Amino acid sequence: MGISDVIPVPVCIDEEIEKWTIFGQPVTEVWFTTTEKIHEIIQMGPIKNIFNWGRKNSVYFLMQPMGCCGVEMFVFGAAPYDSDRFGCIPRNTPRQTDVMIISGYLTRKYLPVFKNLWENMPEPKWCIAIGECAISGGPFYDSYNIIQNTGDYFPIDVYIPGCPPRPEQFLEGLMNLQEKIKQRKDLRDY
Repeated sequence: MGISDVIPVPVCIDEEIEKWTIFGQPVTEVWFTTTEKIHEIIQMGPIKNIFNWGRKNSVYFLMQPMGCCGVEMFVFGAAPYDSDRFGCIPRNTPRQTDVMIISGYLTRKYLPVFKNLWENMPEPKWCIAIGECAISGGPFYDSYNIIQNTGDYFPIDVYIPGCPPRPEQFLEGLMNLQEKIKQRKDLRDY
């Protein structure tokens, strides 16, 4: 489909415009396009890098402190470590967050609520498991009511070991997540 099929232009101009490209795609396909074609152009062009730069520098995480890892999470967001300077800002509602932090043990009774919070988060979203309880059950490994592996229920992007991990490890884990977002190497390829 050429430009002259839609707009009356001389044939020589139409032939010249058909030689032009945007990110390797003919201009005519970009001008007269569908939503799917626009998504393809965004996926392969530098626009995706600009989006990921913005996502990397504004990581809002959901505050769901549980157990002793939750206390360390409070310290991580307080003045001495100041997660805000890295673009990691705590939020209390899932509608405003893009990172879920599973900090500490997750009980079977709380799992449906936690899944509901995960489903209420808008895309793109990421997940971090912090502490031995969230990764493998920790000291509650053989307990009937503690989830042993949160990776079975949530797509974990970063694991932060420790019992409980220090706030410096929280920062390191979030910076690792930011690097994954920048390099587009996360689990869901955003």
